Amino acid sequence: MPEKKDKQNPEEQYLDSKTLEKVMAKQLKPVVDDVMHKFLGVTIDELNKDISDKIETKPLIQFDVNIALSFKSAKKLFRKQFFSKLIQTHYGNISEVADIAGIDRRSIHRAVKELGIEVKKLRKELLMPNYYTKEAVDSILRGTLEQYKQVIHPTKLEEMYKNVSNVSEDLLKVLPVKDITWKKAEQEFEKEFLRKILELYNGNISKTAKKIKIRYETLIRKMNKLGI
Repeated sequence: MPEKKDKQNPEEQYLDSKTLEKVMAKQLKPVVDDVMHKFLGVTIDELNKDISDKIETKPLIQFDVNIALSFKSAKKLFRKQFFSKLIQTHYGNISEVADIAGIDRRSIHRAVKELGIEVKKLRKELLMPNYYTKEAVDSILRGTLEQYKQVIHPTKLEEMYKNVSNVSEDLLKVLPVKDITWKKAEQEFEKEFLRKILELYNGNISKTAKKIKIRYETLIRKMNKLGI
């Protein structure tokens, strides 16, 4: 069962972006070095740097990016997951969710209604603020290890995979709760969705636009805006 949480003062939970960057820069890399050495028995600087960089730059919350759907349908699914996860990890408090997402309460209430989000159910299954952060760090660790499987001894690699959860817990000790606004989350989703679908169609913009059911010109504008 997910771990229940006790309500805390939001000021004690969240750090502003400048403070977050300082904490991450000073504390994360040494912790990654120590934790990875503990489980691998060796220090692989490039691997550790990749893990540190991804944790620092990636939003530490995961969402489905379903390229089998149209752009509109996939984004609707993403919106539901985004607001559901914020509600579930922030006491079911709509005002707090609105502050974190950077939008007004009325927009949250509209989204809840439009997307069929069951707030009462989510309030019965509240999670610790770092629940989804751990989930994201686990994914970063597994994905990065996969990229280095040719240079890490199979036995060590297997041991590392088995201890991903323990490694994440150690890293979370220095990771402040890192929330993301709706605007930033929306950008990250659109960028990942378009990157994946373009890769599937070998960069063919016409085929991609037709597949995801948006206008060619709209896709071009989005690509330019997102730096794709």
